[in-house]
Amino acid sequence: MEQYLSVKNINKYFGDFQALNNVSFNVKEGEFVCILGPSGCGKTTLLRVIAGLESQSEGLINQNNKDISLLPPDQRDFGIVFQSYALFPNLSVKNNISFGLKTRKQNKETIDKRVDELLELVGLSDHINKFSAQLSGGEQQRVALARALAPSPGLLLLDEPLSALDAKVRQHLRLEIKNLQRQLGVTTIMVTHDQEEALTMADRIILMNNGVIEQEGSPQDLYSKPETAFSANFIGTTNLFKAKRISENSLEINGSTLECKENIKDDLLTITIRPEDIKISKTGNEKNILKGTIKELEFLGSNIRGHIEVDFKSEKTNVICNFASEYILNNNIQNNSSVSISLQPHALKVVKA
Repeated sequence: MEQYLSVKNINKYFGDFQALNNVSFNVKEGEFVCILGPSGCGKTTLLRVIAGLESQSEGLINQNNKDISLLPPDQRDFGIVFQSYALFPNLSVKNNISFGLKTRKQNKETIDKRVDELLELVGLSDHINKFSAQLSGGEQQRVALARALAPSPGLLLLDEPLSALDAKVRQHLRLEIKNLQRQLGVTTIMVTHDQEEALTMADRIILMNNGVIEQEGSPQDLYSKPETAFSANFIGTTNLFKAKRISENSLEINGSTLECKENIKDDLLTITIRPEDIKISKTGNEKNILKGTIKELEFLGSNIRGHIEVDFKSEKTNVICNFASEYILNNNIQNNSSVSISLQPHALKVVKA
């Protein structure tokens, strides 16, 4: 895949406040990229800068080998879908979708054909003459998507497009959007604060924090190889510990010495381990065994999440573990049960604090 969009050294100030700090990344043609992060991290500002709806204070944007850094929105090649749908309430579904085509002075036959094509793509052919008030939230967002795609833009921008919808519709629509994007091959950037959305939809995630890119990579990389405590904590659930180096492959957490497969260089460390990588010790032969007391069990369907007070040598520490529901139920493990757990050496990861 060739590089399609290049964002270089973007800074954005609102008065004294710096919303974006030296942000740079590339997007390949046909790629689905999610800009993920908490509220106020700068992700929507970044999307608006790419669209030309906000002007950057410094930096360059290049789209399809053309410098668009200073171009107004109407001279940039993109379609955009907002969280609020932003449909024209006085226009029918057909007229909403064809709005951009009419402003481009396309003939009626071309417009009608394109509208029919898009309505079939988003599964709304029967709703062509309805108004937005007659549609559900999910249907309105599909119309907004069809409208954004109508002029065949080179770049599709999605600004939290699913956050106003209920969970079931959101789940269904994210699959539809991903399949549609794959089918059309349109380069797409989506802003979201929902980590599950980013993990299931993106080819690549750009994780932002306080106006900078914290980490970028595939969903698998960000989940299994977090580089910082923020990355580990924001994507999925994790346990974070302060640790001291004992040797290249061992460390100390709250007085207890544990084996670790990583090559440890620094004296003071931050360690992360995912709840699913902590196992109940069944034989006593596992590595890094610690005793603890179950304080809380949360039923999550196929999994049960245990909140365990673990007896490290110098102090008790709360640890989150995921267990198979079947194991917990079959062994009659309840609140205040004593358990031995293994913090598996390969799963202890060193991250930047």
